[in-house]
Amino acid sequence: MYSDPWLDRWLPLIAQRRVRGPVLEIGCGFGDDTLTLSQAGLQVLAFDLSSECVATAQQRVPQAQIERRDTRGPWPDAANNLELALASLSLHYFPWDETQAIVNRVWTRLRPGALFLCRLNSTEDVNFGAGQGELIEENFYRDRGHCKRFFDQASVDQLFGAEWRRISVQHMTSHKYIKQKAMWELVLEKGALTG
Repeated sequence: MYSDPWLDRWLPLIAQRRVRGPVLEIGCGFGDDTLTLSQAGLQVLAFDLSSECVATAQQRVPQAQIERRDTRGPWPDAANNLELALASLSLHYFPWDETQAIVNRVWTRLRPGALFLCRLNSTEDVNFGAGQGELIEENFYRDRGHCKRFFDQASVDQLFGAEWRRISVQHMTSHKYIKQKAMWELVLEKGALTG
């Protein structure tokens, strides 16, 4: 894997918001973003399904609270009334109804005006499985026993409705995994419900 310092450009915004409480990181992997957030002075609550990833992340960022959890299961008790949550390339393993439920859960855990930074696989991500394998649902495939979802503009818009204020929504590429990876990068703010 190559360095993927995507969070660096959002650190000034995070600092401007003066985030005081814990930050929730959904699907921390080996702790790259956990380390960036921690080095920025933030208290991080992170989890991942992979025992190997959790062990590595715990070793790299011992000051963070990192646990093995399923995104669909219980989340840390302290992950409430959050000012910031993060899910980088970790929301693509689920059927659409479960994906929506996870995003709704993020919404309920954030306080009004809080930030959600999210990266999602793009339907143009052909180097990493877009359009490959057995089609389960629209843009959701099973390939070699693993399920993976890919997002287009319409599904991004559907997943993050009018209740989310869009600070930035960009289609981007990264060389995080050596080959070029296509993805959506979103910085969203929890708006106030009306009516």
